[in-house]
Amino acid sequence: MTSPGNLPSVALPGTTTSEVAEVAAGLPPGEVQPPTERGASLWADAGRELRRSPAFLLAGTVVLLVVSMAAIPWLWTRTDPRDCDITKPRLTPGSGHIFGTNDLGCDYYAMTIYGARPSILVGAFVTLGIALIGGVLGVLSGYYGGWLDLVISRLTDIFAALPFLLGAVVFLTMIQTQSIWAVVAAITFLGWVLTTRIMRAAVLSTKNMDYVQAARAMGASTRRLVFRHILPNAIAPVVVVLTINFGAVVAAEATLSYLGIGLQPPTTSWGVMISQGDDYFQDKPHLLLFPGGFLVVTVLSFIALGDALRDALDPKLR
Repeated sequence: MTSPGNLPSVALPGTTTSEVAEVAAGLPPGEVQPPTERGASLWADAGRELRRSPAFLLAGTVVLLVVSMAAIPWLWTRTDPRDCDITKPRLTPGSGHIFGTNDLGCDYYAMTIYGARPSILVGAFVTLGIALIGGVLGVLSGYYGGWLDLVISRLTDIFAALPFLLGAVVFLTMIQTQSIWAVVAAITFLGWVLTTRIMRAAVLSTKNMDYVQAARAMGASTRRLVFRHILPNAIAPVVVVLTINFGAVVAAEATLSYLGIGLQPPTTSWGVMISQGDDYFQDKPHLLLFPGGFLVVTVLSFIALGDALRDALDPKLR
């Protein structure tokens, strides 16, 4: 099949779209070129590249394991992290408690497993919110241009100038709540700028392609142009950034919780555990190392996934 970019800009009177495609491919009318493996879409080619990437497979496996901890933690442990024995505080890792216990005698392995859920939930909801806000604003700015592009661009400049940590502290202090939804709102409120800029740049480079101009000449509506022709070809860099950003959001939640302005006990998250464990690092380093290790591995896995996606989706890097 031929690429849409090879179609003529204007169809001749009395010809159909399929006839135009056949003539552009150099085929007699009525003859259809059989599909070939190399004529597959960008995403199909990327899928083949990713299946051959050891880094992607390893990082994807780690991410799946962490997501399973968040979704179905009882598969990993039968112990309730709130079932504590105050007579056994800060036990070192060993039989009965493979990660030891915290200062209240709670099983630290169970806490680490259950601590994945708040971190992954925050990452998932923030990434979804950033994708919606940044995607919509980026498409509007890139496609329509003019005064709308000017307003959105200046708005992104203002938010980009806000220090993230200071902005999150002020935001959470103003709303005076430290629930998961408050943390999601704070990070989303400050984190949509990069996605908007990348989507705008992708739409600007895509909307003037030959296949978009051909579709416009054939009378395609704005909705069809955006959702059928522009978005599928502009979304790839945004997917890469959102994948990497997922790991950054998990780290941001842990940072806010460590500083005491994010999630708070009795909520169990890796950030909360690190905040509580650093007081005993000299004597009981496992209280800091276990949640910190899980956090670092998770963040690095999402970054590795994003890098693998970038390499697979950019033909120039192959």
